[in-house]
Amino acid sequence: MKLRFGLILLVVFAIAWLLLLPTKVEPVAWTPPPAPSLKDGVYADNQRLKGVVKIGPSDIEGPEALLLEDEFLITGLHDGRLIRSSLDGTQRKVLADTGGRPLGLARHPNGMLVIADAVKGLLSLDAQGRVIPLTTEANGVPFGFTDDVAVDKSGHFAYFSDASSRWGYGQDGEAIIEHGADGRLLRYDFQTGKTSVLLDKLQFANGVTLGPDEAYVLVNETGAYRISRYWLSGPKAGTHDVFIDNLPGLPDNLSFNGSNRFWVALYAPRNALLDGTAEHPFLRKMIVRALTVLPKPVEKRGFVLGLDLDAKVIANLQDASDGNYSPITTVREYGQWLYFGSLKATHMGRMGLDSALK
Repeated sequence: MKLRFGLILLVVFAIAWLLLLPTKVEPVAWTPPPAPSLKDGVYADNQRLKGVVKIGPSDIEGPEALLLEDEFLITGLHDGRLIRSSLDGTQRKVLADTGGRPLGLARHPNGMLVIADAVKGLLSLDAQGRVIPLTTEANGVPFGFTDDVAVDKSGHFAYFSDASSRWGYGQDGEAIIEHGADGRLLRYDFQTGKTSVLLDKLQFANGVTLGPDEAYVLVNETGAYRISRYWLSGPKAGTHDVFIDNLPGLPDNLSFNGSNRFWVALYAPRNALLDGTAEHPFLRKMIVRALTVLPKPVEKRGFVLGLDLDAKVIANLQDASDGNYSPITTVREYGQWLYFGSLKATHMGRMGLDSALK
């Protein structure tokens, strides 16, 4: 009898906790398209990423952004440091410590390093190693989660994302579940110091890259499983459309090889629980409460897509086997290699481009 009574109390407590625990998350109902199959078709499961080889230091945390320069990799780490490392990891130099979380990197034509820092906003690193704030707000709204950055060839503009003006670094799960459309695609003018909003109401604005001839800029919308495009020149200048929709996972960072390919890093495949409760804000709020004590139901799978200029899938790279390199949050093509970075891994990786494009 005492055991039964105790179980009843436990159930009552659990239900009350799921219903009443205070939370800032206010989920918005939406209807996601049916997730593409990973069993067959263009996104069919495979183990092509098993060929990823570890490179660089093996004792770092979260080498998210990647730049390859003179056979050295520059990356930002979880503890706020920017490091420059040889591919074999034997040579390493700390370039700076932003005091935040550097997530996106781009080189300005004048040599300075431009940094999208989730905590500190858009920064630059000059030749003397000084970290200089560039901008922290647009239209009076402070950045909550500065995510990625791309600089045009002229050095006039930096295009960057604010994933969420409401949620900060480490709260990506809350932002995705809420689906509040508070992400923005932004442009910083190096000449005037002005920051303008190109697109707002984005669903967790993430990776950013410029397209061919810098005619448009792409931005990943992680929470909507799509890549949006904003036109910068030509007859469509100032308008936007969807470059590719209904991706099989959560798109993170995005890069362009400068010629004919885009690479998309998918943090994880789509989640049936997340999609299945999309139209039910009440249930989503209960999930948020449950996830304060339960692990996030995120599949550990390396996942990368290659797209041509018409958004056709030309490479589907996956690995869900034990010990895989994941989550892959950055992928960049340099020469005959693909380089991979991760928000959580303790090293960087690479694989041959030929193998990726088979």
